[in-house]
Amino acid sequence: MPDVQFLGHACFRLRGRDGTVLCDPFNRSLGLDIGRPTAHIVTISHNHADHNNVAAVKPLREKLFVVESPGEYEVSGIMITGVRTYHDKERGAERGYNTVYVIHLDEVVFCHLGDLGHELTQAQLEAIGNVDVLFVPVGGGETLGPAEAINVISQIEPRIVVPMHYALAQLSFDQPLLPLERFTTEMGLKEITAEDKLTLNASQLTAEREETRVVVLRPIVG
Repeated sequence: MPDVQFLGHACFRLRGRDGTVLCDPFNRSLGLDIGRPTAHIVTISHNHADHNNVAAVKPLREKLFVVESPGEYEVSGIMITGVRTYHDKERGAERGYNTVYVIHLDEVVFCHLGDLGHELTQAQLEAIGNVDVLFVPVGGGETLGPAEAINVISQIEPRIVVPMHYALAQLSFDQPLLPLERFTTEMGLKEITAEDKLTLNASQLTAEREETRVVVLRPIVG
């Protein structure tokens, strides 16, 4: 029964019986302090300071396993697939590559989109496959804005969506991000209550209603 915590910006910690995965740890230059989170595995979507601060992560085993490129990986029963995408709409000409990660943990399938900058091709969708929980950027700037995020959600059709990469009071960006409310309004959601943690199990997800559910997680760092 894995659980998910939001460490701010685009960083999530996924904890299950087979291990702990940390996605896109960020640098303090962002205005947030991630502290010293622990993990067995770290995934890095691209080499920007707000998504790649492996040095901050404390290994739970002798050595931290770092995934930072497309491919298929298996670590202690945790399956991870990295899918090549782009940080912009020009096939990486403006901001380079981005890797989407599909993480199989305790029979739940997570997908972290990193700083995806475009809608997905059919080949990318096939590589991603069926998704239970989707972490999607929604704040615009150098990645998806609300309308684009909704289009990508419609492409992937996950059971649960967790928004990320939106404006937070402490964030310092040259190009300000949009507030979360812009995305929730675009989705037609009237009331959202932030949760400290998302706990899942495969049987509950199978019973989820057909429409996608949005879960907002409260950042646990300042």
